[in-house]
Amino acid sequence: MEPDLSSRIEALRPSLLRLAQLQLRNAHWAEDAVSETVLAALEGAARFDGRAQLKTWLISILRHKVIDQLRLRQREACLGDDDDGDTDIDDLVFAADGHFRAMPQVWSQPHEALQQRQFLAVLEACMERLPERLGRVFLMREWLELDSSAICDELAISPANLWTMLSRARMRLRECLQLDWFGNTLGSRP
Repeated sequence: MEPDLSSRIEALRPSLLRLAQLQLRNAHWAEDAVSETVLAALEGAARFDGRAQLKTWLISILRHKVIDQLRLRQREACLGDDDDGDTDIDDLVFAADGHFRAMPQVWSQPHEALQQRQFLAVLEACMERLPERLGRVFLMREWLELDSSAICDELAISPANLWTMLSRARMRLRECLQLDWFGNTLGSRP
């Protein structure tokens, strides 16, 4: 293993910990998942051939460790009530006739924006702004790629409630990205 790899892995630890905490909602469980990720990465360093970015490789390992933690702690997880203190975002986004109040901005060439590290930083910040339960449901679906029935079972919610929560999370992310990323010119990003 190259000596620089362990220091690069350690530098990414805070980002990995934020992702794990957002999903697991327990600092100790998140720390366990990240520690297991770092250990697996160090043990499997010979398999890292550099075709993907180091962070991408670590996140894929962390994803499996988070799923393992969820399975391990399934009975121990304490879930709050379904009220996430959310104002009805539907009323903010949609008019009484069901149409958008304001049409979404045209996002020209989003594939180019996705390639920029700054965009990923804004996306991560938008994810952190989501209410706890919406963020957790969105990550379970999009990051962990769990199917609807597994998410409903894990959180003890109905499929209709899941759909509503995913819809709200996506709308909030869209709104955040429009305001904090696509609403600004790329040259004015920090």
